[in-house]
Amino acid sequence: MTLTKLVLDVLKQLKEPTIIELAYRLLELDGIKSVDIEIKEIDVETLSLTITIEGSNIDFEKVRGTLEKLNVVVHDINKIYVSKD
Repeated sequence: MTLTKLVLDVLKQLKEPTIIELAYRLLELDGIKSVDIEIKEIDVETLSLTITIEGSNIDFEKVRGTLEKLNVVVHDINKIYVSKD
């Protein structure tokens, strides 16, 4: 079975990285074909985002590791899609 879609609720600092840089960094990971980032809420120092990732074989641990390196915190996994090979 493979993870083909992942929807995450995350929190990032208002400053760097930009959401564009964040999307590009996630797209560098193997198995990821598209990344959609939506700003849900803007606070004084943070942004609440919904990140939708689609691909052929998404590795959640690599996604989370990449986000953590960019100082982005995963609050929740809102939705997943898993398919058989």
